[in-house]
Amino acid sequence: MNTIPIEKRVQILNLLVEGNSMRSIERIVGCSINTVTKLLCDVGAACAKYHDENVRGLQSKLVECDEIWSFCYAKQKNVAAAKAAPEGAGDVWTWTAIDADSKLIISYLLGGRDAEYALEFTDDLRSRVDSRVQLTTDGYKVYLKAMEESFGDDVDYAQLVKMFGNAPGSTAGRYSPAECTGIKKVCISGNPEYNKVSTSYVERQNLTMRMHMRRFTRLTNGFGKKLENQLHAVSLHFMYYNFARIHKTLRVTPAMQAGLSDHVWSIEEIARLAPELVAKKRGKYNKQKDRI
Repeated sequence: MNTIPIEKRVQILNLLVEGNSMRSIERIVGCSINTVTKLLCDVGAACAKYHDENVRGLQSKLVECDEIWSFCYAKQKNVAAAKAAPEGAGDVWTWTAIDADSKLIISYLLGGRDAEYALEFTDDLRSRVDSRVQLTTDGYKVYLKAMEESFGDDVDYAQLVKMFGNAPGSTAGRYSPAECTGIKKVCISGNPEYNKVSTSYVERQNLTMRMHMRRFTRLTNGFGKKLENQLHAVSLHFMYYNFARIHKTLRVTPAMQAGLSDHVWSIEEIARLAPELVAKKRGKYNKQKDRI
């Protein structure tokens, strides 16, 4: 494969983080879909590595957690009848934890929505925060044991339980939540401040994800086809969101607000996290030597 010029890599990544599908990028940039996919995989893996190594030692005070649904290849109910469904096909949940003050995405995890994934997620979150935090989640029960095992008594944890009325009856409202008729704040451990028990920021982040990643946009054919590539897309998004996208309220990036960066990252800096693709050597093959 020929080396992709940095200008073209930046253009492709810009389009990816602004919600364009891979096929539309292929048409806009004038490159093959394999080039777009290769770049996404390389940069996504580099972004995940950078996040894992550098988003640590945080002094967060308020943290909100949630899960957002998407699917890979086919919805879970259709996987059994799908033709040549790959491993990982079906419903995919993305677990996220956001610092309510800096708006930094502290931790994220793709997978199922069960107790095993909940514990893996909370263990990772705990490893990144050095201070005692006040945590808020929704009323999903798997959080209870996971938070206890990961944080023990070293957390002020509350759940915001929402009560809903009847779901919309029409098919047009199937993606709209039922009307929220009330909320209940439940203290689980520690001494959380009840006026700060909220999931507003992490739920707003769900919208940001759907706007900036085509794989999360509902009712399109831009959904993810491979789970591995979906992880790369999420890693790229959160790297862009944390380090390169200025938050309109804060007027700096979340990473700058959290003290993890001293400047606004450019897309070029993100692109250079991944090794540059080496041009494929061409010529006749010699058994005694490599390609010449």
